[in-house]
Amino acid sequence: MTLDEHKITRIESFTFRREFPRYMGNNAKVGPHGKTGIEKIRRIHSNQGAIGIGRSAAPDESIYCFIGCSVGDLFDPAIGTVVEAGFLDAPLHDLAGQILEQPVWKMVGARAGNSIEVYTGGIYFDDLDPQDSPRGIDAVLEACQQDFDAGHAHFKLKIGRGFKFMETARGDQRDIDVTRAVRDAFPNSKILIDANDGYTLERFRNYFEAVSDCEIYWVEEPFLETVYDLKALRAFLKDISPQTLIADFENRNGRNEKPPSPFGRWRADHLEELYKLGGDGLIDVALMDVGSMGLTAWRKVMPLLEANGIKGSPHAWDAPLKTIYAAQVNCGLGNGEIVEGVPGLVQGVDTSAYTLKNGILTLPNLPGFGMSIDESQVLEYSDTHSRIKR
Repeated sequence: MTLDEHKITRIESFTFRREFPRYMGNNAKVGPHGKTGIEKIRRIHSNQGAIGIGRSAAPDESIYCFIGCSVGDLFDPAIGTVVEAGFLDAPLHDLAGQILEQPVWKMVGARAGNSIEVYTGGIYFDDLDPQDSPRGIDAVLEACQQDFDAGHAHFKLKIGRGFKFMETARGDQRDIDVTRAVRDAFPNSKILIDANDGYTLERFRNYFEAVSDCEIYWVEEPFLETVYDLKALRAFLKDISPQTLIADFENRNGRNEKPPSPFGRWRADHLEELYKLGGDGLIDVALMDVGSMGLTAWRKVMPLLEANGIKGSPHAWDAPLKTIYAAQVNCGLGNGEIVEGVPGLVQGVDTSAYTLKNGILTLPNLPGFGMSIDESQVLEYSDTHSRIKR
């Protein structure tokens, strides 16, 4: 049966609780990130009995207009979701996969099999919490061990304590001490570092010189990107740690697009700058958020990244389901080696078909995203078919 034979008859909205395994503290600029949050899920029904689910945070009023539409008018398996229906990008990918009896990663290309390396993105400034009695570096190591025991083998460490939460010199030294402590405790793990633009070029070079023997896999957003500073960073890394990658473009730096748009919240001119930076050898990995940009936009962008020598690794914090979407994108499109893992779960969304072991996330060979929901866990509910709320 084709997508054109399916008409959307109903769209339900569920709000579930999202929970991390521990309290998540600060990064260089913002925080704390807490322990719980909410996740809004949409479930789309077709007149042929097909169902698709996925993250979708738009107001109910913005999706009423799609009742009665053909799925084929809203979604092309070779491209993705039409711009106007971008608010339903994830559930439409799932719905199409269900109808076509294909996992999303196969539907979008199956270039990289069904497994990919994952790092934990949940290592924050645990050493600085609680404020009235900071626990020190051991708290960071405990967080790493907790995620390691859950199947993660690689760690992205937040650095930049000297930007806001500690005196600059003391904060930079603490970043060094944390990095070295994690490397000593986990000698076989990949270590990635993320400064959230909390350093200057000079301070970052001083930090990195002190950890250059720690085999840093990538440096992420060390400072607000400029061509001059990126050229200086590339030259520095080429001399001291040539295998270390430069990852950037998670942050839009105020240049926001209002969805629905072809690239979610990213502006086309901003992406053109990224392609040029990659072509000039200054950016190795692009990190646009898989939720804010969207699956369809990533499908458009990934070939252009690859053509300019840039790997793709969609940012996934702060939602465990975004890790699944990022993995589906990379397994389907290729051109990525590792994605961000968000420790935790969404209570009421069953992702048990996915397995995480020794830092490898394996995707199921199930239609769509291979997830289901448990309505008994719902916090809020609305139904665009009958326009009811409870």
